[in-house]
Amino acid sequence: MALDSASLTALRVFREVVDRGTLTAAAAALGYTQSAVSRQITGLERAAGTALLERHRTGVRPTAAGRLVARRAAAVVDQLDAGTRELDGLPDEHAVVRLGWFATAGAVLVPRALQALARTSPGIVVVTREGYTSALVRALRSGTIDLAVLAQVPPYRPPDAESPPIATTVLTQGALRVAVPADDPLAHLAVVDVDDLRGRAWIGGPEGSGAMGVWPGLDDRPRVAHVARDWLAKLALVAGGQGITTVPAGLVGTLPAGVVALPVRGGPVEDRRVVLGRAPGADGPAVDRVAAALQETATTP
Repeated sequence: MALDSASLTALRVFREVVDRGTLTAAAAALGYTQSAVSRQITGLERAAGTALLERHRTGVRPTAAGRLVARRAAAVVDQLDAGTRELDGLPDEHAVVRLGWFATAGAVLVPRALQALARTSPGIVVVTREGYTSALVRALRSGTIDLAVLAQVPPYRPPDAESPPIATTVLTQGALRVAVPADDPLAHLAVVDVDDLRGRAWIGGPEGSGAMGVWPGLDDRPRVAHVARDWLAKLALVAGGQGITTVPAGLVGTLPAGVVALPVRGGPVEDRRVVLGRAPGADGPAVDRVAAALQETATTP
């Protein structure tokens, strides 16, 4: 295998494809055409002298050689990015930890943990990336990130079925709530019955986008008025009277003016977990310290 002729662009593209699971998703994330992504992968496989991806009807996954290249690509790209930050005048770095997180975790948990870490361990540089939980699990498995804050729903199965298992630690757990405009008739109730949610306009998210969207326990076909990935956009639409949406327990204290979050009774209990996943083989004091900061932040009121 000879990768000395591989370009940095090809390595970046390959890492994105491995993390996202499809060439289409990688192209959208990078702002490339799918054909451009395909050409980069073909060139990288030619340089490697072997297939790096297995093509399937639903997407791609790395071969054994591909997993090795993904880990090496992540290391190369991260080191070059670290060098760029150094040249830009940032302080010398003693350790880099790569952290992924799903969208709503970036609203409270991750920023607070990084703020605390900057005070206690200023020598650790945390490089973060947002993604859907499914993409983050693939990134953990491929070794392109060290830690990931993941969303889980009952029955709380392991992140994937591969071996060795991805180690997980529960950060928070709580019941899902529904967010309504402050002037909505439901806003004055202590608890909303699930029957009261029938026929309402919902602010949903794209498929696979995580916890905020339509209430999962509805027994009728929901009417989705708007689709948005960003949690802040969803809540702004709620505040503007455009519909209602779900809110994980961890976001209740961060709601904007004009939005009220209420518990829901009736139907199955809709609990949600936020867990910290660690890539197999990701160890060392820096990774341990970042993990500890996230756990400490999650348990601090």
